[in-house]
Order: sequence, then C-alpha cells, then structure tokens
Amino acid sequence: MVSRERLYQTFGELLYVIAMSDGVIQKEEVETLEDILKGHPKGKDIKWSFDYESEQQSDIDTLYKKVIEVFSDNGPDQEYDFMIYALTKIAEASQGVTHQEEKVINNFSKDLLERFIKDIENIKEKYR
Repeated sequence: MVSRERLYQTFGELLYVIAMSDGVIQKEEVETLEDILKGHPKGKDIKWSFDYESEQQSDIDTLYKKVIEVFSDNGPDQEYDFMIYALTKIAEASQGVTHQEEKVINNFSKDLLERFIKDIENIKEKYR
C-alpha cells in the first residue's frame, strides 16, 4: 500500500498529465483545478505536485506510466472517484474535451482496472 502522501502527490501528477495532454496548460484548466482542490482536504499537496511537474516540464507519457504504477501499488481507493471527476472537469475547462484529454481519462480507468485484474490473477496463481 502506498502512503497517503504519495497518493496525493500522484494525483497532482495525473492532473498535470491531463492538463498537458493537448500540449499546453490553459489558464482555464489551472483555474478549474484550483477551484476543485479548494474542497479537497489535501488540495494544497495535490496542487504543489501539479506545479512541480509543470515547472519540471515532465514528459507526460513517462509520468502517466509512473502514476498507474503508484495507483496499482495502492490498490482500489475511493479517492479515484475524485480523480475521475477532477480529470473530467479540467478537460472540459478549455474549449471542451480534446481527443487527447478523452484518451487520458478513458485510459486511466481502463489501465488501472487491467492492472488490478492482473494483480488478482498473479495472487491466485501464487496460491494454487
């Protein structure tokens, strides 16, 4: 299981991935992110992580793979519902959802589910 601190740091990383998926972070996306995070108890930590990745101009493909690894290590979590909500709202913030943003949102759910299923199968094999 991943520490809660690491989990929230990873949320910021994934939000950076969605904001950068169309090649540039729009002002409206940052404003929407800040509004969403106001209501989250770890909003400042998530935003710090987002800002850090933005400053580093991290590669979104590499970062996305890391995000899926961390979430997979963490296992199922109710906070993922918040992530889907935040991803969708940020994608909608600037001129609607682009193809790249839609792909990130859809792949996040699919990739994470596939990892959980794979982990379950590995556990079953281990105890057969």
